Amino acid sequence: MLNIQLPYRCYHFLAGALMLLAGCTVGPNYVRPAAMPVMPASYKEANGWKPAQPKDEAIKGAWWQVFNDPQLNALEEQVAVSNQNVLAAEAAFRQARALIQAAKAAYYPTVTAGASVSRAHSSASLGNPSSNADTTSYTLPVDISWEADIWGRVRRSVEASKASAQASAADLAALRLSSQAQLAQAYFQLRAQDAQRAFLDATVAYYQKSLDLTKNRYASGVAAKADVLQAETQLKSTQAQAIDIGVQRAQLEHAIALLIGKPASDLSLPSAPLVASPPPIPLEMPSMLLERRPDVAAAERRMAAANAQIGVAEAAWYPSVTLSASGGLQSSSFSRWLSLPSRFWSVGPTVSETVFDGGLRSAQNDQARAAFDAEVAAYRQIVLTGFQQVEDNLASLRILEEEAKAQDEAVQAARQSVIITDNQYKAGIIGYLNVLIAQTTEVANERTAITIRGSRMTASVLLITALGGGWDASNLQKTEQ
Repeated sequence: MLNIQLPYRCYHFLAGALMLLAGCTVGPNYVRPAAMPVMPASYKEANGWKPAQPKDEAIKGAWWQVFNDPQLNALEEQVAVSNQNVLAAEAAFRQARALIQAAKAAYYPTVTAGASVSRAHSSASLGNPSSNADTTSYTLPVDISWEADIWGRVRRSVEASKASAQASAADLAALRLSSQAQLAQAYFQLRAQDAQRAFLDATVAYYQKSLDLTKNRYASGVAAKADVLQAETQLKSTQAQAIDIGVQRAQLEHAIALLIGKPASDLSLPSAPLVASPPPIPLEMPSMLLERRPDVAAAERRMAAANAQIGVAEAAWYPSVTLSASGGLQSSSFSRWLSLPSRFWSVGPTVSETVFDGGLRSAQNDQARAAFDAEVAAYRQIVLTGFQQVEDNLASLRILEEEAKAQDEAVQAARQSVIITDNQYKAGIIGYLNVLIAQTTEVANERTAITIRGSRMTASVLLITALGGGWDASNLQKTEQ
């Protein structure tokens, strides 16, 4: 076994040098900037909002379960494991975590070892004929180099890497939440299309009976030929509307397949009515939005990383201290190569300082500070956008609920109008045109009611997403290694 002994005084020198690790850390310590001058105490559009009760009904991680739809639950579970965008973001997060360890590696010395054998022939023209001989050199060196982190450059780099990894983790959560929300929206829109198709199919069946009745009346001489043509036109146009729904439904089904990482040809969802209703969604204080939205957390962590980079830039203004040591065995004879007399060693510190760099360090420092200011502005913009999205969807749910009530009343009135005009037509009191107008009005109102129901479900999904989907910023601590 190779054993290289250093003089005792060298250990005292190295031990003293290691104490330099307790040096200062240049650059500003991170303090999260205020998201806005004054945080609102409540949401403006929450007036009249009925919060979920009891409190244990707060949105958790699997937020889609509040809709109580087993098919939706099964689809959502596949997003985290099969969505390719989510998998790419997860790989980016693992890469960011690896960069933490890469930054931490600078805390430790670099040790290199190797072996070499060289043979040389000196020139006789140098004036020393005796040197005109072949020589062989056997070398087995070990080199150690370590830069003391006196000014905190490495510590700031590690700090920046940790914050960047946490931002990457939040990015992953934000992308996963966005993909899950897109899936839920597409799913409810698809179910709204199913409800539209079911209604139109029932309407076609009703119109077919109406056409048959009109034909019988025409054969009996009671109705005019125009009545038959109008009834047939109404039937065929409604059939066309029902067929047209298939285009958008197919596209929504294909979009769902993409979100769960499957080829469009491998997914087929059977038709089902839209029976879900918007669930009660609990609201917390607006200040909690900063901890619940992963995109806000990602922006905040990027501010922390940018702040740490200022320290890295400032550390370049100070001298660097490097401790290096080398030792090993060297001999011109292979038989004496691994012997004690062949040993050699050297140890000593190196202090270096950049005297002139043409303004490079000053520019890098300005760049780091400007990057931090940009991250602060981006953070505040994302916070403002988050509040806007919450307010938008609170307003949407509140207004759509009122609209749905009014529309349901319109549907009931339209149904009654169809019954009355149909009876009057059969009694010969009115013409078929009145029946046609009443039926067309009913179809339009029924379809509008279904559209509103779908919009309410979509707004519910968007509100949950705007509130963070049950995510919590404390999860970011798991990124540290």
